[in-house]
Amino acid sequence: MTESSPASPERVPPERPPAERASSGRGIAVVICLVLAALLTAPAAVAYWGQRTLNDNARYVETVGPLVDSSKVQSAVAAKVTTALERQVDVEAILNEAFAGVITERPRLQTLVGPLAGAVNGLIEDQVRTFLASDEFAEFWVAANTRLQQGLVRVLKGETTGAVSQQGDQIVLDVSQVIERVQQRLVARGLTMVENVPIPDKDREIVLFDAPQLAKARNTYAVLNPVARWLIVGVAGLYVGALVLSRRRPRTTVVIGTLLAVNSLFVAFALSVGHQLFIDALSGTEFAAASGVVYDTLLSFLMRGQRVLLWLGLILVVVGWYLGRNAVGTAVRRTVCEGVEGIGAALPEGPVAGPGRWVAANARWLRIVIVVLGWVVLFWGNDVSESRLLWSTVLVVALLTVVQVLLGAGNASRTREGRDASSSSDDGREAAQVMT
Repeated sequence: MTESSPASPERVPPERPPAERASSGRGIAVVICLVLAALLTAPAAVAYWGQRTLNDNARYVETVGPLVDSSKVQSAVAAKVTTALERQVDVEAILNEAFAGVITERPRLQTLVGPLAGAVNGLIEDQVRTFLASDEFAEFWVAANTRLQQGLVRVLKGETTGAVSQQGDQIVLDVSQVIERVQQRLVARGLTMVENVPIPDKDREIVLFDAPQLAKARNTYAVLNPVARWLIVGVAGLYVGALVLSRRRPRTTVVIGTLLAVNSLFVAFALSVGHQLFIDALSGTEFAAASGVVYDTLLSFLMRGQRVLLWLGLILVVVGWYLGRNAVGTAVRRTVCEGVEGIGAALPEGPVAGPGRWVAANARWLRIVIVVLGWVVLFWGNDVSESRLLWSTVLVVALLTVVQVLLGAGNASRTREGRDASSSSDDGREAAQVMT
């Protein structure tokens, strides 16, 4: 009979140090911030464009204002107005009635009615186009688009009255005032036959696009509009939070740059698809020929933002690589820093010594302030562009170079002071030895 061996105690895993647990928690927080930011970047960009362009009346008018000079837009409006007038003014019938007695006596004059009617219709079209190319129409265009923006917002909110409204599955623009202004201009030039011509309601409307999915657009507007202004700020905060929490910030910078670039490509793809869908939606309307230029103009801010986002992402990838621990990046950084600091060290002792020592003591915070300044320059006035990104990048690089030069001058000044102090100490010891 054998004795049973005593049960071995359970092995308890050693408790992780607090520092290790905190590091793991920070890593998880970084991942969460980056995932959320990656998912929200594209929606935030689109929502911000909508808030800035569609909801802001002044910016909307500023955005679509150049369309007044577009030949395609002028042709679309001219065709609608001319057709509406000619459809109600039967010039040939009016001429037949006016010259009925003369034609009875001289039947050959009947052959002149057609050419005369064509000439009058051509005069109507010519006067319409002349008006559309005038400063008067430019002023009217601004006023009309002011009402248009207000009407679009009402439609998205579900209201159905105003200059822009929903008729069944279509979004229509009421151009009654345009027709009336053209009638007044034609009458002033002698075409009195159009003065009291009644224009049916259907001829006073331009179908902007079919909208069978308007309910979805309204739901999207209802959800995004309240947060559109701040969503992009929240996304930027997620990226900054990930960078601050990260223990390997150069690598995180590369990841952020990659996410921005990927999102910019996704926005570009969405814009391309949207362009084709917009053209298809307008294909059966009077604005079909002008659909492309209208789309490009209306989304010009988002298109510029997409390109800026792409270049900004690539710049951040390069910055992360430059600051990282990779062999090539480290070698390049060491070479650049030593070369620039060497310029400062070679400067003669004088006015730069004091500022150099101060910069050497505060270099880290100065670099942070310079980067923040670059962001302010880029986004100031909510009008980002590739040129502004270029100049903000040049500004940041130039200021960082100046800091590095002064850093080299400050380090060299402190080194010289140390040598002088050491030399003085050695001279003192030698003098003391001689005295003894």
